[in-house]
Amino acid sequence: MSNKINPKRREPTAAAAVAAATAVVATNTSSSTGSSAGNTTSSANTSSSSSSSLSSAGGGDAGMSADLTSLFECPVCFDYVLPPILQCSSGHLVCVSCRSKLTCCPTCRGPLANIRNLAMEKVASNVKFPCKHSGYGCTASLVYTEKTEHEETCECRPYLCPCPGASCKWQGPLDLVMQHLMMSHKSITTLQGEDIVFLATDINLPGAVDWVMMQSCFGHHFMLVLEKQEKYDGHQQFFAIVQLIGSRKEAENFVYRLELNGNRRRLTWEAMPRSIHEGVASAIHNSDCLVFDTSIAQLFADNGNLGINVTISLV
Repeated sequence: MSNKINPKRREPTAAAAVAAATAVVATNTSSSTGSSAGNTTSSANTSSSSSSSLSSAGGGDAGMSADLTSLFECPVCFDYVLPPILQCSSGHLVCVSCRSKLTCCPTCRGPLANIRNLAMEKVASNVKFPCKHSGYGCTASLVYTEKTEHEETCECRPYLCPCPGASCKWQGPLDLVMQHLMMSHKSITTLQGEDIVFLATDINLPGAVDWVMMQSCFGHHFMLVLEKQEKYDGHQQFFAIVQLIGSRKEAENFVYRLELNGNRRRLTWEAMPRSIHEGVASAIHNSDCLVFDTSIAQLFADNGNLGINVTISLV
């Protein structure tokens, strides 16, 4: 079963937070004062109570943690203001990203100052912040030092359009990816079955060119991508890869095989498909796919058309 694929050219204020932190400290101090009049056992119990109060500020109590995180909200982008935390002369905060684009405080219009707010930074170290992908289902709460790393690989982060090139800016949940492809990329052909032939036409076109096809089998959809680009100056190469419309965990259940076959020659590549969460750019950069130059392509081409046998298997 085969199909021709036509090429496509790419084209809160600091004062409020300090007050909250002071309230927590006051609670601990009050407990310690009350225990000083008691015996040794009472002191031990008070110490435990004090630890519990600090734990609440650090995220043990969801209500307290939510109240504290709201004090770190940037008034411009509504993301969190995280250490290092700077304030204006009146004590208002803004995140580092927005601060670099401003000429005055967005809250009081006063001058921005390079004043570190150490009290806010200390509070931040005891607060757990929700993942920025919570709207997509992530329930993780993390200390700020772990937040960025988690969000970069979060399984709930939105999926980008898997089509090669940078023209489509769509992003959304996994269950809407196929709907997006069918509505916005109608020219992409889908073939059924685990063994198909991916036929790329006009491979001799100059410049950067993409060929894309969908393959459906085992209840999943796979995107086959063939890119022709100049990775090194003056040296054009072809890069062929398969990616799963699914998560990285789901991709571990499959293996794909690409094969060029003809004129008593054979060139094969076998690997686990990449999740569309990862994309194909890094694979191409690292040559972690089927790679061949234009002279090799000519050995297998027929009148400017190149057929690639694609097989998807369960592990």
